[in-house]
Formats: sequence, C-alpha cells, structure tokens
Amino acid sequence: MPLFDIKLPKSIAKALNLPISNPRSQQIRVLKKLLKKARFTEFGQRYRFDDILMSNHPGKKFQQNVPTFDYNKIYDAWWYKTKEGSPDVCWPGVIKYFALSSGTSDATSKYIPITKDLIRSNTVTSFNQLLSLTRYDHVPKSSVGKGWLILGGSTQLQKGPTYFAGDLSGIQQRNIPFWFQGLGLFKPGKKIAKVKDWATKLEEVVNNAPNWDIGFIVGVPAWLQLCMEKIIEKYELNNIHEMWPNLAFYVHGGVALEPYKRGFEKLLGKPITYIETYLASEGFLAYQNRQDAAGMHLALNNNVFFEFVPFDQHNFDADGNMVDEPEAYMIHEIEEHKDYAILISTNAGAWRYAIGDTIKLVDKGRSEIIITGRTKHFLSLVGEHLSVDNMNKAIEMVSDDLNISIPEFTVAGVPYGSFFAHQWYVATDDKVEAEDLKNRLDEKLKGLNDDYVVERRHALKDIMVEVLPEKTFMAFMKAKGKEGGQHKFPRVLKGKMLEDWQNFLKGEKIA
Repeated sequence: MPLFDIKLPKSIAKALNLPISNPRSQQIRVLKKLLKKARFTEFGQRYRFDDILMSNHPGKKFQQNVPTFDYNKIYDAWWYKTKEGSPDVCWPGVIKYFALSSGTSDATSKYIPITKDLIRSNTVTSFNQLLSLTRYDHVPKSSVGKGWLILGGSTQLQKGPTYFAGDLSGIQQRNIPFWFQGLGLFKPGKKIAKVKDWATKLEEVVNNAPNWDIGFIVGVPAWLQLCMEKIIEKYELNNIHEMWPNLAFYVHGGVALEPYKRGFEKLLGKPITYIETYLASEGFLAYQNRQDAAGMHLALNNNVFFEFVPFDQHNFDADGNMVDEPEAYMIHEIEEHKDYAILISTNAGAWRYAIGDTIKLVDKGRSEIIITGRTKHFLSLVGEHLSVDNMNKAIEMVSDDLNISIPEFTVAGVPYGSFFAHQWYVATDDKVEAEDLKNRLDEKLKGLNDDYVVERRHALKDIMVEVLPEKTFMAFMKAKGKEGGQHKFPRVLKGKMLEDWQNFLKGEKIA
C-alpha cells in the first residue's frame, strides 16, 4: 500500500498544511507560539515572556531578555529541576523522557529533555520530508509503502525516578504513531528494537532480513554498512538488492555521507536515492526536500526558533566556547557561504540553546543549509581554520583519485618541535601507500582552504597519516561503550578522547 494513500490523523494533517510565508514571518510566528505556551513556566516568568509577546519586535526583544545557553549552563540553572521531576520549569508539565547524548567527544552523558510536543513536531517534520518525495524525478513511489529498516538505539530505556532516558532514536521509535506501526512498515519491529546489546540486535536483524521487504533504510552509515555486509555474507549474495529488490531510499544524518559512499555503493545492485536529514537530540531541524539539493531545508514552521551566531574570533574562543553575549541573527539576516553556530528554542524547553553545530547557508531563497562541523571540532592550532566540511571533501576527493574506500578518519593537532602538525588516522581496507595518501590529502586541503595554505608555509609544519583497518575504529567505539546505530566516530580528537585513542592504538586498556 503506497504511503501517500494513507489518511493521516487530523492533528498531523493540520500541521502538515500550515500556510507558507516568508522565513521571517514563519519564525516570528513560531517564536510567539513557543512564548505563549511557556509564559507561565519558571523560565517564562524569569525572562518576562509576556513583555516579549507585547513587543512590536518580539525577535529582538527575545534576544534582549533571554541570555544564550550551552548545555552546562542551562542544565545547571534549569534542566536539573526537570530531571528531578519538577513541573513547569522550562516547558509546561513534567518531562517524561530525556535523550542521553554525549555528542562525539564529551565523556559524560547529557540529559536532553524530550516532550510529547517535541516528539509530535519531529513526526510532522518527518512526514513533510516524506511528502517531498512526490517532487522527486525517477523515484519508485511504490517503494515508499515498503518496510522502513530503522537501525537506531534501543527502545528499552533507563528508568529514573520520574522519567525514562535513552537514545533519541529509541525514544522516537518507542513513540512511532500506532497507525504507522499497524501497517507493519516499521522494522525491525518492537521486539528487536528493544534489544540493548548491539551485537545481538544486529544478529536478529540479519536473521530476519529474508522476511522483510525493505524500501527505506535509516541510520548512521557505518553501522548500516556493517549490517548489509553481514546480510550479504550470511546469505551469499552479490549485493543487498538480491535480498531487498525494492530498496530505493537511504535516509541519513548526523555525519557526512561522503567518506562512506564509495564503500556503501559496493553493496548495492542498483542506484538508490540518498536523503539527508538534520535530526539532533534537541529536535528535527532540517531535511533535504528536493532531489540533488545542495543543502537541507530548515524546518522554519514547526516549533523551532533558529538563531545564528557568526563563527569567528569575536563570538568564540580558541577552544570553540561561545562568549556570554554573542552576536545573534535570525534566518532572514544571515549571509550565504559564511559559517554560523546555531542556536535553537524549542517546545521541549530549550531556549537560545547552542547545540554545538556549525552550518552554512547555501541557498537563501530556499533556506537551505549544510552542516560544516562542530564548534569544538574545528582544527585551528595556528589559524588554519580547518573545518570538518573541508576534511570530508578532501577525503572524498582523495578516495576518488585513488579509487579506494575511506569509511572513517579522525584528526588531531599535535606539537611538532617548536611548532605544530596535524596527525591523521585514516581507515581503509584497500591497498594504499601512506606517503602518497598524505601528499594528496595535503594538496586537496590547500585547494579547499586558503588559511590552511598560509599556515602550511609557517607554523603548521607537517601532516602525518597513519593508515588503519576499519575494524580498529569499530573496536575503539566498542571499547568506549559507543557501539551501535546512534554513535559516530569523532572527526577531531582532543583531550581525553585523544589520549584514550592513542592508548588504544598502543594496546593499553582505556577507561
């Protein structure tokens, strides 16, 4: 049954048919809606949401009244109360769910509040993206009504005194609409989705693969690739389409696809459509809504108010920490092709909250962005300003030149005599000379980043490349307790994570 023929619940249908207007108007409408709902919370009273609502310029008044927050700042002042069960702190009611998130480098888990309102908003944005497929050319619409293999975190959540906590993907799967589950589209199904042990879950998926007719696969590239490799190996297939002939879509996000794409496509029997999403623990922020788009369309009309802080030395220190009173702009005020850190206010009680990502507006008319990295994952030891986007593109170009697959890599800044160097660790199971790889990588980065060119002549004296098998990266993630569909390898290593990685490569036990 094609999904486009399904009659949606009235609440979802109404949300999907909101009137379209210009980006500023959409965002002001969203901000007012959020402020009205939260005006009687502790946060709303403290920062005078009523005054903001009565202002002729609510966007500017909001920025004047409410400070910016990172996780530690908002948790220590507000969110800890919600975790203790206090109602009406930053959003009306008691918070029932918390998404556990450690990002890609922090050692301790973060507790991100998840409300029913947020879950519903995520669902609406998911269906907006799904409906956008009707505008795609040469896409087999019949595949849309097939199974969706969602390889995420466990739906078996940790029980706290007044809440449940776990991976966002597990919380979201646990709250999949009953009518969607009733159609039998959700795979691997409730029982397997509940399994916490990644190896056991993967084995169950592989064993059940012949029973499913999959049209969509959803998840982090590295773990989905591993899953498909195991299916192909177990059933002695030439490619995954011999098992799932209707597989036509891959919905991905959280990490750039470029490093994985070459290895991924070796497992396919025919081309598929790649659909990028920006689903953070704090909300569903953007999605690719047209074929071959350069970026993702911001979800401007669905309970997320966006602000953008120029990612420069005036607003961030050398470690990527935001200053207390940064410059902040709305969507209609920002420029194309400049890096910005993103702030969000949502219907889960995040207010002017820095999620740690940096983006670039690539199409102002369509409000389309790309993710360029993390505020703390840029390498700028001496002013080279190397972004994760630069790294991903350089790796993709080198992979194409050498006809090899590089599914994982990471970089660290290291001392080099009195100066500095970049240490690259590159995963490939293909044959390659490390020195050749190093020289090509260096040249590609020079072509992508003018600051890098300048600093390679001065304080950034060298780059080193160590080639490792892909299983080394997987084994490290397992040793860190970050195995499975929700976790991705950090592109830049610093601090304790770098120390643990270096010790792991030496064969030493890590904490």
